[in-house]
Amino acid sequence: MATASNKAKTTSKTTEKKAVNNFMVFKKQNYILLAASVLVLVIGFTVMGSGDNLPFDAPIKITVAPIIVILGFALGVYSILYTPKDSNTSNNQDSTAK
Repeated sequence: MATASNKAKTTSKTTEKKAVNNFMVFKKQNYILLAASVLVLVIGFTVMGSGDNLPFDAPIKITVAPIIVILGFALGVYSILYTPKDSNTSNNQDSTAK
């Protein structure tokens, strides 16, 4: 009797391990959005630091570039918080509803 309960515990632990191994925090879309936010940040800081012939108080440096940088950080936060919808579960729910 003890062996049957041990076997049940072992199988439940192996299924839990499989579920844990396949679990990823971020999906592909999250990484794409995160890469886009890094690209926007690089563009914003490049615009902010470029223009050797422009004065330090040029409008593009003190208004446009910080807005681009803030948008890059906002996109980064959005990419972390974004949870893509699983297409398999939505299709299964639609088919079971019929």
